[in-house]
Amino acid sequence: MQILLAEDDLRLGRLIKHMFEREGAKIDWVVEGEAAFEYAVYSSYDIIILDWMMPGESGLSVCDRLRKHGYQGVILMLTAKDAVEDRVSGLDTGADDYLVKPFEFSELMARIRALFRRSNNKLIEDIVIIGKLIFNRTTKIMKYDSREICLSGREFQMLDLLIQNRGQVVPREVILDRVWGLESEVTSNNLDAYVRLLRKKIDSPDGKTFIHTVRGVGYRLEE
Repeated sequence: MQILLAEDDLRLGRLIKHMFEREGAKIDWVVEGEAAFEYAVYSSYDIIILDWMMPGESGLSVCDRLRKHGYQGVILMLTAKDAVEDRVSGLDTGADDYLVKPFEFSELMARIRALFRRSNNKLIEDIVIIGKLIFNRTTKIMKYDSREICLSGREFQMLDLLIQNRGQVVPREVILDRVWGLESEVTSNNLDAYVRLLRKKIDSPDGKTFIHTVRGVGYRLEE
């Protein structure tokens, strides 16, 4: 399960992250609303857990923006607000469920499992076809026609990010963060080198390129 957690309480955030990882989930943790929105837009998650009150943009605002942006994934709101009107406000904004602090981790897990079961996620192969390229997220296999293309883990992550946002420019900073992490020493030049290698592997024999450079900004994948 892929989870995005937006929680500015560092102690609670560390605890939730640790507990979910112990259960085998992959979890990204941010502490600000704007970061939560960007992560949600540029990545693919099964569940987003939003704290109502965060520095800058609130979780309620993030939820509202995501829904207006067309986000269809599952959103769970965490909050200390327990008045009925607050719960109604959160649900009306687009949250799928609502959990009042303080809570037991077992209850949070039960809510997440229930939301996951009710979500539209299906246990089928997630296959994207772009021209003659066939990209399978489940098996992590890439093919051009019937020819299998061998990708490294980083190349697969980078291509998956670009495919999820195909037709849109993905900034360099977002790619570096999502593929290598904020603490990585990978530079913009290293990123360019990875893109060149990836192009050699996936570009068609007739010279058609799928990954386009947007100078000074980042990269865009087009069909």
